[in-house]
Amino acid sequence: MKIALIAKDKPGALDIRKANRDAHVAYLKATDAVEMAGPFLDENGEMCGSLVILNMTLEEAQDWAANDPYKKADLFASVELKPWNKVLG
Repeated sequence: MKIALIAKDKPGALDIRKANRDAHVAYLKATDAVEMAGPFLDENGEMCGSLVILNMTLEEAQDWAANDPYKKADLFASVELKPWNKVLG
């Protein structure tokens, strides 16, 4: 099953994101369950959230999200995990 993780950063948290980015990217690369990932950008082109497409069960995705370095750094204002169906791409 594919799960879309949609996260929005807390306002003013760009420094937290940048400080934890290397650990987050290493975490993404540490599993083959991540199919694609990248940041959302605000009107100034600055990172302000995340989209990660995971290939795992919803329960596994909940555990994965809880162990993300960004989550541990308290970066996010909100995180949604939604089952997702790839149609194109």
